[in-house]
Amino acid sequence: METLEETYSVRCIQDKPGWKEALKEFSWYDCYHTYDFNHSSKRSDEIPVLFSFCHNDACIAIPFLKRPIPGSRYNDITSVWGYGGPISKNLNELSIPLFKEALHEFFIEQKVVSVFSRLNPYLNNQEELLADLGIIEDIGPVVNIDLTLPLDLQRQVFSKTTKRYINKGRRLCHVRRSKEGKDILKFINLYYENMDRVDAKDSYYFNKDYVFDLLFSKDFETDLYIAELKESGEMISGAMMIKTNNIIQYHMSGTADKYLHLTPIRLLLDETRLDGTEAGYTYFNLGGGLGGRDDSLLHFKSSFSKDHKMFKVWKYIVNREEYDRLCLKNKGRTFKISETDYFPAYRDKD
Repeated sequence: METLEETYSVRCIQDKPGWKEALKEFSWYDCYHTYDFNHSSKRSDEIPVLFSFCHNDACIAIPFLKRPIPGSRYNDITSVWGYGGPISKNLNELSIPLFKEALHEFFIEQKVVSVFSRLNPYLNNQEELLADLGIIEDIGPVVNIDLTLPLDLQRQVFSKTTKRYINKGRRLCHVRRSKEGKDILKFINLYYENMDRVDAKDSYYFNKDYVFDLLFSKDFETDLYIAELKESGEMISGAMMIKTNNIIQYHMSGTADKYLHLTPIRLLLDETRLDGTEAGYTYFNLGGGLGGRDDSLLHFKSSFSKDHKMFKVWKYIVNREEYDRLCLKNKGRTFKISETDYFPAYRDKD
């Protein structure tokens, strides 16, 4: 017979009312944990699920995208593009092992072969909650602007180049926020123009519905910041910022090729910083380099702040036998988790 201390409840939530109700248990979560973000981000074969665990007054929840594995009767699990992972409250020594037990049982019941989830650098206890379930890897730093600091101290650490371009941008442009359809479509075209320029992967070409869904979601607030030339009124840059609880996420942006030399995105980031500080937000996450690399994108973002946080991912092979079978079938050999950058290895197309 189970004792009271060993009993717990588990829910696998797929409906919006249930999802929203579950998130009310937590004082802090990010946009990536919400129903709307997961449904806007999912592909046609993916099913968003919020795994919710409660034990006495301890609660843990983690969002997933479940997807079938082609040529198999099994599934695997991934997360949305961004920063997910478990959220929690009132953890204790007993609740954590019970959560791990329940999560593993859920994976077995759902015929899950492997799990890949991006984690959130702004959340505590994620590594403790997932320890001994696969591995957690450091990917690279993300740049945070501490919005609790006075504005002058925030700006004090800006590089000379960033200060110069912001000042120039303010002379040449004005900034506004918009949810007008014509502005959104112009922004999407600027974003696609940028993706073409950097020869981005197909997965970065978010469709128009995705952008509109995020801008008009009720689960979080999304602002489209626009930089326009004062002289002509031409939109030369735009950026989407997602605001949830006390964090702002720099989500996506686009700048017209012929105005790249002005780097107007610096002005939009600065305007967001000013607005966020005035509104009482705590964090402004600029993200990191491409794929977590120490590259020019990371250096650009670091020109605003030296407050770096580590972005990590979770990789877990639930069913080793099936994982190896799929790797042999699709790749001609088996892999350890640490042997390949792409996980799960059986989905790597190169």
